[in-house]
Amino acid sequence: MAARKKRPVTKSGTPRARKGVKLRPTGLGPKDLLLTAPPPGLAALAAAVEADGGAVLATYREPLGGHGLLLVALPVAQVERTPFQRDVSDPHVRRLTLAMDKTRRYLDPIIATREADGRYLTPNGGHRLTALKELGAKAVLALLVPEREVAYQILALNIEKAHNLREKALEVGRMYLDLCGSLDPREAEMELQFEEAALVTLGFAYQERPRLSGSLHAPILRKVDALLDQACSSALAERRRRAALVVAFDDAVGEAVKRLKAKGFDSPYLKAFVVGRVNPLRFVKGSLPPMDELFATMTRRAAGLDPARVRREDVARSGGPVEAE
Repeated sequence: MAARKKRPVTKSGTPRARKGVKLRPTGLGPKDLLLTAPPPGLAALAAAVEADGGAVLATYREPLGGHGLLLVALPVAQVERTPFQRDVSDPHVRRLTLAMDKTRRYLDPIIATREADGRYLTPNGGHRLTALKELGAKAVLALLVPEREVAYQILALNIEKAHNLREKALEVGRMYLDLCGSLDPREAEMELQFEEAALVTLGFAYQERPRLSGSLHAPILRKVDALLDQACSSALAERRRRAALVVAFDDAVGEAVKRLKAKGFDSPYLKAFVVGRVNPLRFVKGSLPPMDELFATMTRRAAGLDPARVRREDVARSGGPVEAE
C-alpha cells in the first residue's frame, strides 16, 4: 500500500510550521491592503509610470511583508526581460500564444521593476511578454515592485515553467555578472537568489562549455562547493577558476568515453559510468577533500582509465543521466 502523504495541517487543524520558514506575516486583513495614501517613494514611482505612458490601476500592500506594490498597465514596448534570465523557449511561447488566442484573455500579470532610464524589466515574465508582443498587444499588466533587487530573485519568483539544471545555472551565472556591476553583494548573502554554490560554478562552466554534462557534476559540486564570504566582483576570478576545474574534468571524462567506445562499449550511460568510477566520495568517511584536490584526483583517474580493465556488466549496472541534457 502506498505511503500516506503528510497533511499540510496539524491534528488540531492549524497550519503546519514548515522547517526553515521564519516569516511572521503582518496580520494585515483584506481591507488593510488598500493604500489610499501611498508613501512618498511609491507615489513617486506611480508618477513615473504615468509619465512613461503607463497607467496605475491599483496601489496596495502585499499581505505577508506589507510591502507597497503597484498594479500597472505598461506600454509593452518599454518592458524587457532581465538580461540574465534563461533564453526564451520557442515551443513554450507557441503554447502561450495558442492559449491566449483561444481564450482571448491575459490573466497572469508579470512582475516588473523600473530602471532609472525608464525601462521596465521583468524577472519572471519573459515568455508571457514575448507571447503578448507576438500577438500585437499594446500593453501588459504588471505588479511593479519598487525595490530593484527583487529582479535578482529570479529563481524564487519564476513561475512560468520548470527550470532544468542548465537553465538554472546559466541564469545564475548571468545574474552573477550583472550583480558584479551593480549591487555587488557578498556571495553568502545571495543564497535565495543563487540557491546553491554549485549553480554559480556550473553557470560559468556552461558558458564555456554549452554541452557540459552538468547533471553528472552537480551532485559532486553540491558536496564540496560553497558560497564565498566575498563580494561577487572579488570572487569572480575564483568562480571562473572553479568552473575551469569542472570543464577540465568534463574533458577527461569525454576522452575516457571515446576510449571505451573504441573498445566496443555502447551505452547511453558511459559518462555516468566514468564519473562514478573515478569519484572517490562514496568511499570517504569523515571530512570531504577540498574541491581542488577532489577534481584533480577525478581528472587524473579519468585520464588514466583503461578500457581493458572495464567489464561490460559494470557499465550495464551504472545507469544514470544520459550524456545529452
